[in-house]
Amino acid sequence: MNFHIYPSIDAFNTGIADWMVAYIQQTLVKQDRFTIALSGGSTPKNLYQLLSQEPYKSSIDWQKVHFFWGDERFVPFSDEQNNARMAYEILLNKVDVQAGNIHAFDTTLPPETSAAAYQAILHQYFDNQPATFDLVLLGLGDNGHTLSLFPHTQILHEQKNWVKSFWLEEQQMYRISLTAPVVNRAAAIAFLVSGSNKAAVVKEVATGKKDIENYPAQLINPENKGVLYWFLDENAAKLLNNNEK
Repeated sequence: MNFHIYPSIDAFNTGIADWMVAYIQQTLVKQDRFTIALSGGSTPKNLYQLLSQEPYKSSIDWQKVHFFWGDERFVPFSDEQNNARMAYEILLNKVDVQAGNIHAFDTTLPPETSAAAYQAILHQYFDNQPATFDLVLLGLGDNGHTLSLFPHTQILHEQKNWVKSFWLEEQQMYRISLTAPVVNRAAAIAFLVSGSNKAAVVKEVATGKKDIENYPAQLINPENKGVLYWFLDENAAKLLNNNEK
């Protein structure tokens, strides 16, 4: 486990952006595409905004980057709650990316149909490959969830399917999400967490006793040679002991 802890939110965002640019550049020396699964939520917004501006904008060969999403609220693209809409507005509309390289969840389809269609795309990309995504960006909810892997939901036990849709009673909406098996086969996975309100859950997920039902983010555990990174500001990291960092 690799912890990267920053003294301020600005340093946090700049540090992640610097790391991402270097990682993308290094990967594209060895292969002709870079696949990334984006996170929704509030934390990545400033990061995406940075990446859409110089010097980051011209430091990435956007034509070779293929975009996916970790999960989605099952609302129309026009809805402000839609994760893909946020990424388009802040990043994708501002960089030189190929439209065919962007794979958002299709929320015009029934949820199960949309999940099956997305899973088919992933299999086209990743079957018979040593890893799935080159990078998966993840957030962390203060209830221990990541992606749409919420506490005490059936999706936590999914072993076969790479994508699932389900009705989330507490939010009264359908969600669609990558599952742990496809994420854990990624080459790199990065949790991006900031704020003192996340400190307790960071400690439990990263260093606490295994309790998947209450802390679903503990399901994220890279296989093969995959690497797990934690990018934290000092507030989110404040409950970690020095020997845990």
